[in-house]
Amino acid sequence: MSTILITGANRGIGLELTKRYAAEGWTVIACCRKPKDAKALIAVKGDIDIRALDVAKPASIAKLKAALGNRPIDVLLNNAGIYGQRGGFGKTDPKDFMATFQVNTLAPLLVSEALLGNLLKGGMKKIASITSKMGSIGDGPGGGGYAYRASKTALNMVMANAAAELKGKGIATVLLHPGWVQTDMGGRNAPVKKEESAAGIMKVIAALTPATSGRFFNYDGSPLPW
Repeated sequence: MSTILITGANRGIGLELTKRYAAEGWTVIACCRKPKDAKALIAVKGDIDIRALDVAKPASIAKLKAALGNRPIDVLLNNAGIYGQRGGFGKTDPKDFMATFQVNTLAPLLVSEALLGNLLKGGMKKIASITSKMGSIGDGPGGGGYAYRASKTALNMVMANAAAELKGKGIATVLLHPGWVQTDMGGRNAPVKKEESAAGIMKVIAALTPATSGRFFNYDGSPLPW
């Protein structure tokens, strides 16, 4: 039985991915900050192991690692993220900016480092991280969202760099843009439904090989510019 660990599994894309992987027979280690309040997650049918995890707190990451021990994990899906301050140039809140980096950039690296041993014991050895096209310099930034954009650009470098270091261990990484999705973050007017995004993300992860490790893809599998 394959096992995937998903951060931010209690809502949005994370919840939809949890449902879909569970429906396909996977064991899902579903992580969120407040498991007791995650009613939608608790209601998911299948082999779901709900775990408390606040990715913004290194101590919480360490506690999760201790609880999991040497349990094998096939796929780590770094999904948890925040948008942060939405103001444009001249409205930067330093505290909010750094908090956004803590969750969107540093946390995926720390979680990946903490669970390296678990991934090495797994059969698939894959790390997937949800990023955003808003972090693409090559796509042409359109202004605003400084903290979010910069945090995702940095995440792209972190995971592309990790791919180079982890290649020798047989671990492949991939960065995924989920699209502008109808979630709490994306809003109701977003053009992509979470079901469509999740289905595409799963296909890209399934197709991930060492040869495509460290690359940046749209949820539909098309490559994106850095």
